[in-house]
Amino acid sequence: MPVLKESGYAGEVIWLGHVAAGGSLRAQSVDHLNLGFAGLSDERHGGANRASCSRMRNLYPEGTEIRNVRQLTILSEEEIDAIAQGMGLAQLDPALLGANVVIRGIPDFTHIPPSSRLQGPSGMVLTVDMENRPCILPGKEIDTVPPGQGAGFKPAAQDRRGVTAWVERPGGLALGDRLVHFQPDQRGWAP
Repeated sequence: MPVLKESGYAGEVIWLGHVAAGGSLRAQSVDHLNLGFAGLSDERHGGANRASCSRMRNLYPEGTEIRNVRQLTILSEEEIDAIAQGMGLAQLDPALLGANVVIRGIPDFTHIPPSSRLQGPSGMVLTVDMENRPCILPGKEIDTVPPGQGAGFKPAAQDRRGVTAWVERPGGLALGDRLVHFQPDQRGWAP
């Protein structure tokens, strides 16, 4: 019996972005990503290891070197649209959210199980770490486009912020590629 099973869902890659190391969270739209074991080179969240952040304070002192399972930020078009609607905006540019990959077609994407895999046509595989909780940084970017709207991001993005992921198998990813979703073949935790 396989440990990972195909869920029957796949997402079409509709947007790709690169977030430069240092500085702003804003992503630059690109047509293709070359993903290595360390994620994207010269990228804000690239690298095999990273310094722990405030989200890990209950485990380590901030700045402790840990394995980088936050190499990429993946969001769904459907959830971005819901965030925009919750903020009273007609649309929301994924570049303002620090997105690397935006897909269309996997429902309730933010809540796919941790350790799910997304496999592209090149054989490239991304492993989902977990839900990417909303923070205030995208709100600061949003405020530069429609000023005064950024404060609404965090509440509107609750349960819709997508996931963080790391590269399990390197390869290319391009606009229009199909990412097939595989999920762990296990029951949900029931303590």
